[in-house]
Amino acid sequence: MAEAIHAAANDLPDRPEAPADTPQSDNQPAEAPRGPSVFSLPLAELKPSDPFEWLQLGWADFKRCPRIGLFYGLCFFAMGHALLAVFQSAPAYVLALSAGFLLMGPFLCLGLYDASKAMQTHSHRPSLRASLQAWRPTKGTMGIFAGVLLILELIWGRASLVVFAVTFNTMPSTEKLLPQLLNPENIGFLITYTVVGGFFAGLIFVTSVISIPMIMDRKTDAVSAGLTSIRACLQNPGVMLVWGALITLLIGLAMLPAFLGLFIAGPVIGHATWHAYRHIVPHQA
Repeated sequence: MAEAIHAAANDLPDRPEAPADTPQSDNQPAEAPRGPSVFSLPLAELKPSDPFEWLQLGWADFKRCPRIGLFYGLCFFAMGHALLAVFQSAPAYVLALSAGFLLMGPFLCLGLYDASKAMQTHSHRPSLRASLQAWRPTKGTMGIFAGVLLILELIWGRASLVVFAVTFNTMPSTEKLLPQLLNPENIGFLITYTVVGGFFAGLIFVTSVISIPMIMDRKTDAVSAGLTSIRACLQNPGVMLVWGALITLLIGLAMLPAFLGLFIAGPVIGHATWHAYRHIVPHQA
């Protein structure tokens, strides 16, 4: 019986082998094409005069929609006085919270980016109502990016406290703060505090200089926007350093007359940041 079964099996025709390059069945889903990498996005080569042109464009936008600009200028003015109140009660946090002021500025400027975009692309009519709702289409991505910057802000605040704690036995009073800090005996503190502050300020600036307008404009994710911002700074380090220095200088000068200059400087810088982004990152087709 076994010999008969074995003989019958030998009489069966051989099964043909499937060729190695057999095409996929029509029922199998094709692999979705991948979009261009964030690292392949071409960025503009900048000139040293570009930051000044961005400011001119920002000033032109402010004059075209002054009511929108003055509303956000009022917000900057209120933030400046809040910073002053913190300085009077907790001087150790001043530098870190100053960064928080500059950190919140780009998010507050979302409405200004929206107004500048409307005037440049004619996508819609610029209005205060539209500017106040500019965050809604990308609220999830904006929340993620804000969380990352907030973590950097908290680390900066902790580092500032450590520098104070290592240098002073007790927290200096606000009445004699400047004389104590400018004392030649505390030169090590000033250098360390400046280096720590400069590191975190540079990190936040490099990560966010064009990220937020890019997220609003292109609906891109937070990681891609942050990496593009870093790439822009690495590709044009000198020009972006000038841009950061101009922002710092203008904000510093605007704070001197009781923060009144922020009514103008804040919105002008916001509009100018939009034009910086549109110049650095190529327009969508």
